[in-house]
Amino acid sequence: MEHQRIQKVIAATGFCSRRKAEELLMQQRVLLNGLIAKVGSLVDPKKDNILVDGNELPHKPKPRVIILNKPAGLISSCQNQYGRRSVLTLLPSYLRQGLHPVGRLDIESRGALLLTNQGELTLRLTHPRYEHTKTYLVWINGQLSIENIQKWRSGLLLDGQLTMKAKVKIVRSTLDRSLLEIELREGRNRQIRRTAKLLGHHVLDLQRVNISGISLGDLNEGCWRELHEHEWKYLLRSDKPMSL
Repeated sequence: MEHQRIQKVIAATGFCSRRKAEELLMQQRVLLNGLIAKVGSLVDPKKDNILVDGNELPHKPKPRVIILNKPAGLISSCQNQYGRRSVLTLLPSYLRQGLHPVGRLDIESRGALLLTNQGELTLRLTHPRYEHTKTYLVWINGQLSIENIQKWRSGLLLDGQLTMKAKVKIVRSTLDRSLLEIELREGRNRQIRRTAKLLGHHVLDLQRVNISGISLGDLNEGCWRELHEHEWKYLLRSDKPMSL
């Protein structure tokens, strides 16, 4: 069997994402055949012995990807922090083991959220280099001017770094509020809410409706469905997302 980088092997078991595996390696918490492993170490999963914190890796599970229509008020995390409900509580207990959210939706936001046990998929959908698109329907107060639409499309400074170009269009507008369709190729913390605030607007409602071609469709809020492999496998085959 062809040798693979150790962080990829760890992520493939569903133990954690590849990024988290790299952190574990840098923290010297991974042993390879009894010796401290390094990021990038090449291994044969069938022959080499890998321990994380002294424990063997789980057997590679059946690849699983679930799309969930997240309601507001739930956190996109595996654990209940400060007594708040996690999105995992919407799933039956037998499905939760090994699953983790792909990226995040803040507690106030709702809509499409993927859950998976595939670390490689998580990496591709969250790492900026792959530029996977996410589409949102966003209600803001007031009317967005042509000038501010162009600013949003071109990019604004957040945390000292210019945001990537975005697609922004007005779907509907009244005197006191506007519905926008926004397509992003990155996912910074509360990016849409913070960008709207920079432009003098407040987000009234934010719903993600599509993740790189995977759509909510008619999935009701609070409900979920498991995706067939053909619905998500293409994300692992291409360096760039499918055009929407």
